[in-house]
Amino acid sequence: MVIIKNADIYSPAPLGKKDILIGAGKILAIEDQIDPNIPDTQVFDANGKIATPGFIDQHVHITGAGGKGGFASMTPEMRIEELLIHGTTTVVGLLGTDGSTRSIKSLYAKVKSFEQEGMSAYMHTGYYGLDPVHLMKDVQEDMIFIDKVLGCKIAITDIRSSYPQALELARLLRQVRVGGMIGNKKGILHLHLGNLKSKMDVLFELVEDYQFPIEHISPTHVARTKDLFEAAIRFAKLGGIIDITTGASKYTDPHLAVKHALEQGVSIDKITFSSDGNAGLERKDKDGKPIGFYRAPVSENLVEMRQLVRNNILPIEEALKIITLNPAINLGLKEKGRIAVNADADLCFLDSNLELKDVFAKGRQMVGDGQLLFEPYFN
Repeated sequence: MVIIKNADIYSPAPLGKKDILIGAGKILAIEDQIDPNIPDTQVFDANGKIATPGFIDQHVHITGAGGKGGFASMTPEMRIEELLIHGTTTVVGLLGTDGSTRSIKSLYAKVKSFEQEGMSAYMHTGYYGLDPVHLMKDVQEDMIFIDKVLGCKIAITDIRSSYPQALELARLLRQVRVGGMIGNKKGILHLHLGNLKSKMDVLFELVEDYQFPIEHISPTHVARTKDLFEAAIRFAKLGGIIDITTGASKYTDPHLAVKHALEQGVSIDKITFSSDGNAGLERKDKDGKPIGFYRAPVSENLVEMRQLVRNNILPIEEALKIITLNPAINLGLKEKGRIAVNADADLCFLDSNLELKDVFAKGRQMVGDGQLLFEPYFN
């Protein structure tokens, strides 16, 4: 067990300076003072630091993505340290455009490997196409029988999508929702949004005409264009959670998109960040000519959350929701995204400048003073 002493806790709501007892991967107690002499217990002094829930990134291409420039432009698999060093203790992996050379079975194996190495990992079945790839017979069986599957991904309003219609999406949503009911999961249809002029029209049809519960519809890349983001604001006002991409696909800085949404009356509880990490992005020269490719960073969720605070857009307890509590609610992960007794012991520690210093995942310290404290399987 570990006793964390003198932490200024944001759960993300502010709890003040308290001690935290963690063991067996869980938060066992939060008290004003916990006896440091409990047998077989280590002490971690967090004096001068802010304790937050571990960060959740709900859209990462952990087995690689890209390929628009041919085989050589496909990004490689990720390593666990790339996520933990930036405070991500829970990740959701998914496929992208490519459901042929990228395997859903390999994605599941990568998720399990991350779990084995010490962090929490989940996945969505499916990819861009309407013909979803899955592990079992269909999406519903994946939701029921595969513990790590939280939902299904599909693309809309993109030239690489299958141009699915509302009825087709409703039938896919039924599989996700019914499979989630039986598998004791929330179940979401995670929708990649492109930049076609149809924007989110088909999603409004699902909610307003088909009357499908909006909480199971999870659009991402909503700030890809200004017009698309205006539609996303309307979606959020209907009660949906909208996901702003920080590492790619953005018409403006993500923290400025949040500011605009708040000014338009969107609740902070309806906004999340995800990185689109490890997506293959085109590199261009000063004249706009393609000169190569690079990987979308996984560091920007923390950077953009920090900008919300530094630019006085939100207090820290509200800004933190975007990368902790809100994605946990969107995904249906009840033991993630908060510092509370019986919650998972995933914790980040920030200094007074909101710079990340320490990371605990599943109760084990993985990063200390900005440096890895564990030996990855492969160096």
